[in-house]
Amino acid sequence: MPAGDWAGGEHGIAILPGRADEFKAGVEKAIAYATALDCKQVNCIAGIAPAGIARPVLEETFIANLRFAAGRLKQAGIKLLIEAINPIDIPGFFLNTTAQALDIIARTGSDNLFVQCDIYHMQITEGDLARTMERNISMIPHIQLADNPGRHESGTGEINYPFLFAHLDRIGYSGWVGAEYRPMTTTEAGLGWFEAARTAQG
Repeated sequence: MPAGDWAGGEHGIAILPGRADEFKAGVEKAIAYATALDCKQVNCIAGIAPAGIARPVLEETFIANLRFAAGRLKQAGIKLLIEAINPIDIPGFFLNTTAQALDIIARTGSDNLFVQCDIYHMQITEGDLARTMERNISMIPHIQLADNPGRHESGTGEINYPFLFAHLDRIGYSGWVGAEYRPMTTTEAGLGWFEAARTAQG
């Protein structure tokens, strides 16, 4: 989905007034790429709230863009996801919590809009990981992980990942868990957590 000028500091354009045509063109490109790759869900990055624009204006822009994207993606058999990101790593990012994401989804009225759950961002911004995921599991088709602090691999920080992995099994999560972290040393060394988790799960 369109990210805007990433090198220039943009992290998505979905909330930005006056960029609807660019956003819609990006949706069509996303559909083309996702179809070619047989990708069944894509993430729409909200963006950084610009100074001088009232939050209700940004919300209405976001909702309108999401309605369009969710509808077009549904026609293509692709789910649309939105992701809350903590405001420490990306100051000013518009979407920060699970509750906020769910409110936006409800306001779109779409049945093709879901939450991409990033455990790292959730831990920093809101905590209460297990209950939040269990309460909203029907709205979470994709989960990502990193540990905190440092955004390194599982087992390097404060998050109890062995408990969370077992918890996801208990609550019936059947989607992917993506590893989105910065290895503390090398990529191969950093993958040791995965073998340990697989062994623990039997």
